[in-house]
Amino acid sequence: MSSEKSESSEETEAIEMSLKKCRRYSERYELHPKDKGYGTINDHDKQSILPDEDSDSGKYQLTDVASSTGQFFTAAHHDMSTYFRDGRRKIDFVMVYEETLVAGSSAQSRRASVMVPHPVHMLDKKLAKHENWRQRFMSNLRKAGLDMEEEVVEAQNRKLVYFIKLHATWPVLCHYAEELNMRAPLQAHPNPSVNWSEIALKALKLPNIMYEDVPCKPLDFYTCPFRKSKIDKFLGSENRDTFFSNVQRSRIVYEILSTAIFGKKKKGEVGIDRLVDEGVFSSSFPLHDGPYECKNMKGSEVPLNPRQVLYEYWARWGKWYKYQPLDHIREYFGEKIAIYFAWLGFYTGWLLPAAMVGLLVFLYGVFTMNNNRLALEVCNSGGSYKMCPLCDEKIGCKYWDLSDVCDDAKIAYLFDHPGTVFYAVFVSFWAVTFLEYWKRKSASLAHHWDCMGFKDEEERPRPEFAARAPFFERNPVTGIPEPSFPKALRNKRVAAGIGIVFLMISLVIIFIIAVIIYRVLISMPLFQNQTFRSQAQSIANVSGAVVNLVIIMLMSRMYENLAYRLTSWEMHRTQTEFDDNLTFKVFIFQFVNYYSSIFYIAFFKGRFVGYPGNYTLILSLRNEDCSAGGCLIELAQQLAVIMIGKQIINNAQEILLPKIKAWWHNKRVKLSKKHTKTRWEEDYQLVDNEGLFEEYLEMVLQFGFITIFVAAFPLAPLFALLNNWVEIRLDAQKFVCENRRIVAERAENIGIWFKILHMLAHLAVISNGFLIAFTSEFLPKLLYQYDYNWDLSGYVNFTLAYSPVGAHKQQCRYRGLRDENGNHTPFFWRLLAVQFAFVIIFEHVVFGVCRLIDVLVPDIPESLELKIKRERYLAKQALQDSDSIMKVISYLPAQFVAAGVEDSIDISKRMVLDLTAELGGGEVSPQGGEPPTIPIQLPPSIPIQLLSPTGSEPPTIPIQLTSLPPHLPPRRSMTTLNIHQPPTRSIERVRPRPKSQTS
Repeated sequence: MSSEKSESSEETEAIEMSLKKCRRYSERYELHPKDKGYGTINDHDKQSILPDEDSDSGKYQLTDVASSTGQFFTAAHHDMSTYFRDGRRKIDFVMVYEETLVAGSSAQSRRASVMVPHPVHMLDKKLAKHENWRQRFMSNLRKAGLDMEEEVVEAQNRKLVYFIKLHATWPVLCHYAEELNMRAPLQAHPNPSVNWSEIALKALKLPNIMYEDVPCKPLDFYTCPFRKSKIDKFLGSENRDTFFSNVQRSRIVYEILSTAIFGKKKKGEVGIDRLVDEGVFSSSFPLHDGPYECKNMKGSEVPLNPRQVLYEYWARWGKWYKYQPLDHIREYFGEKIAIYFAWLGFYTGWLLPAAMVGLLVFLYGVFTMNNNRLALEVCNSGGSYKMCPLCDEKIGCKYWDLSDVCDDAKIAYLFDHPGTVFYAVFVSFWAVTFLEYWKRKSASLAHHWDCMGFKDEEERPRPEFAARAPFFERNPVTGIPEPSFPKALRNKRVAAGIGIVFLMISLVIIFIIAVIIYRVLISMPLFQNQTFRSQAQSIANVSGAVVNLVIIMLMSRMYENLAYRLTSWEMHRTQTEFDDNLTFKVFIFQFVNYYSSIFYIAFFKGRFVGYPGNYTLILSLRNEDCSAGGCLIELAQQLAVIMIGKQIINNAQEILLPKIKAWWHNKRVKLSKKHTKTRWEEDYQLVDNEGLFEEYLEMVLQFGFITIFVAAFPLAPLFALLNNWVEIRLDAQKFVCENRRIVAERAENIGIWFKILHMLAHLAVISNGFLIAFTSEFLPKLLYQYDYNWDLSGYVNFTLAYSPVGAHKQQCRYRGLRDENGNHTPFFWRLLAVQFAFVIIFEHVVFGVCRLIDVLVPDIPESLELKIKRERYLAKQALQDSDSIMKVISYLPAQFVAAGVEDSIDISKRMVLDLTAELGGGEVSPQGGEPPTIPIQLPPSIPIQLLSPTGSEPPTIPIQLTSLPPHLPPRRSMTTLNIHQPPTRSIERVRPRPKSQTS
C-alpha cells in the first residue's frame, strides 16, 4: 500500500511540476486550484447555455452563473496583436483582400467599417460582383455568431489591404464542438513519452543525449465527445477562454467559413475556398501565436509562446539529434501534421539499424577486396584474355585485354559479395517489421490524440466541383440538394485520364531508350582513345545517369501539373476522392519515372545483346552490354546518382523556393515599413502552406530506393538517414517560420500512403530475390563451386566464351555461358533452374517469416487496450447520469398546461420522461399496496424547477404511456413525476384514476 501511495504521489507531483513549468497553459489544465484532484470529476455549477427564444433556432445566449472574478482571459503575457482591440477576444481567423486605389481617391475615403458595405468605386461588373459576394458572405458570418473587426493597411503600391479579424463566441464554440464531434477532457493522467531507443539506452545504462525536457508539455486526458448539456463534467469548463484550444477554435471557424453562402447555392457559391479561388479574398488563415524569435528573452521570466517553444526545441538546426516534441506539434498544428512528423521521425529512427548494418556490409567488402580471388585473377591475367570489341570494328573499336578493367573488378566486389545477400534478406525483414511496428505506434498516437476510430463526417463537395458541376441533385445521405456530375461521364473521363497516364509512361520509356543510345554513342569515341579505354563504360554510365536524372526531374514537375489538371477535369466530388485519385496517378507515374531505368539495368541490360556474329541491333547500333565488372556495379552507380541527386535537388528547392516565393509576395504587396507590423501583417507576408503531398511522395519514393534495390547499394539507407535528419529540420522550419499557419485537420494515420508502403515492402522482397539470383554472381559462383572447384580457381576462364569462327577478324573472348557455336551450355540451363528455384524459395521464406511477424506483433499494444477500456468506463460514468431517463423535448404535456401551472415553472430545458429502460414490461401496482417508487438522482446542473401554483402540494405530471416506443407492450398503469422533496427526487408509479381526480 505504501508503495502504491508513493507512486500516486509521484505522479501527482509530476503533473503539478509540468503545470508549473508552463504558465501559459495553467488556466487550461489546472482546473481546480483549491483541489488538484485530477482523478475526480467536478460537479459544481458552471454556466448554462440557454436557447435564445428571440433568435433563430440553433442560436444561443449565455446565462452567466460564474464567479465575479471576471470571465475574460487576461492577455497581459501574450502577443496583444493576436487579440481584438479590447484585448479580451482572441483572433481565431483572418481574411484578407486587397483593393487598388482609384485615381483621385484617397486612402481615408476608402476605409470603411466591416459593418457597413464599402463604397463601390468599381471599374467593371466583375469587381462589383466580388464586392457583393464579399458583403453577403460577411453578413452571413455575422449571422452565424462570429465577431468581426477590420484593420486597413495602405501598401506602398497604391493598394489598400483589408484584414478582417474573426472571433468565435462561447455559444458558437460549444455548438460546433458538438456538431464536429470534438472531444473534451474528463480526467488528466500522466502519460510519459517513452520510445524504444530511450528504453534501450536505459537498459544499457547509457546517457540519452536525444532526450530534452521541453516546457509546456500538454497533459494527457481521458476524453469523450463534447456535449453542451454536460459542460460541467469536463475539465476546464469554468474558463471559457482556454477550454477550447487555438487549434480547435480555428477549426470551428474554418467550418463556418467553409459552409457560409455568398451567392447562389445551386451554383456552388459557398465557402471561403471558393472566394479565394475567385479572387474575392486574397487569402484566409489562422494566426501564429506570436513571433518565433526569442530575442531579448534569455534570462527573462516571461514564458515562451507555443511557436517559440517549437522553434527553440524543434525547428533549430542545433536540435537535429533531439526527440521531436510531438505533443507540442499536435497542440499547435493539429493531428494531420503531427502524424506526418511522427511517421517521419519513426521511419528515420528505424533507418539507423538498417544504415549501420549496411555500412558494416560495405566495410566488409572494403576490407576483403584485396583478397577477392576473382579480381586478382582478372588483374593478373596479363594478356591471357583478348576480349572482343565492345562496338563494331568498322567504326574503329579495337580488341582489349581483360586486365584493363582490373579496377572495375575490384570495385564490383564492394557491391557483389556474400554480405550483400545477407543484407538483402535483412532489409526485407526490416521493411515488414518496420511497418508492423508503425501500426502499433500509429494506434498509440491515435488514441493519445483522440483520433482512434476517427472518420470524416459526410464530406461536402469541393469548391471547384461545386463551381463547375452542371447539375443539382439531392444527396442520398444527407438529403440536402447539392451540385452533382453524371457518374457515366466521370467514368469516361477517368478512363481517358488513365490513357493519358499510360501515354506519359510511354514517353518515359522513350527517354530511357534515348539515354541508352546516348551511352552507346558516348562510349564509342572513348573506346577508340587509349587513355580513356579502361574507363569508357564508367564515364558513359555515370554521365548517362546524370542526364537521366535531369530528364526525371523535368518530367516529374511537368507530370504533377498535368496530373492535377487531369484529376480536376475528372470532376471528383469530395476532397478525399480527389486526393486519392491524384495520389494514384502521381505515384504510378513517378514509380515508372524514377525506377524504370534502374529496373532496366538490374534485369534487362546485357541479357539481349546476342553474341559475336549475331548481335542485337537498335537503330543499326549494337545493344549495350554490362561492363566488365558486371551489371551490379552499374546498378549501384545509377541508384547513387538518382537517389542522392534527387535528395540534393529537393533540399535545395525546399530551402530556396519558400524564400523566393516570400520575396515575390512581399514585392507585390509592399506593406508600409513606417510602423511596427502586427501579427496579421507579418503572417500575411508568409508563404501559403502547400500541404503534405510532396513530403509524403518524397519519403515514399526514398523508401522504394532503400528497399527494392538495396542488394545493389548497401549504403542507400545511410544516405537516406542523413537526408531525413536534414528533412525534418527543413520541414519544421518551413511550418514554424516560413509558412502561414495551416488549418488543423484530424487524422488517424498516414492514410493511403501506408498501403503504398506496404506494396513497396512486398515488391522489395521479390526484387531482391531476382537481384541476387540473376544480377549478382552469387548463384553462378555457388553452382561452380559445387560442380567444379570450391576455391573458384578457373572461374573467370569458365565464364568467358570463345567467339564463333568468322565472327571477327581474330578469335576473341566474351562474357557468356556459350559454346563455340554460340549455343548455351548445359551449365547455363542448370543455373537458370537454380535461379528460379532460389527466387521461389527466397520469397516464400521471407513472406512466411513476415506473416509470422504480423501474427506475433499485435496491431494494438496490450497497455493501450487497458487505456481504452479505462476511458470508456470513465466516459460512461461521467455522461450517463439520467440520460436513460430524461430526454429533451420541445413541448409540455397537455394535462400539465391545463393545470394552470405553466407560468410557474422555471424551464430552461423542457423535459419528458423515458422510462422504458427503468420500468420493464407492463407491470401494475399490486392492489391495495403502496405504488413502487424509483428514485432518480437528478444532477443540480439540470436547470428545471417545478413550483406549485398555490403553494400547496407540488403538482404531478401525468404522461400517457402510449407515447412509448411501439415495440413495447401496452401498459395499464400511468406514470407520474412526484417531486415531494426536491433534494431526493423520485419517480412514482400509481394506478390509474378517473380523469376527474387527475391533478
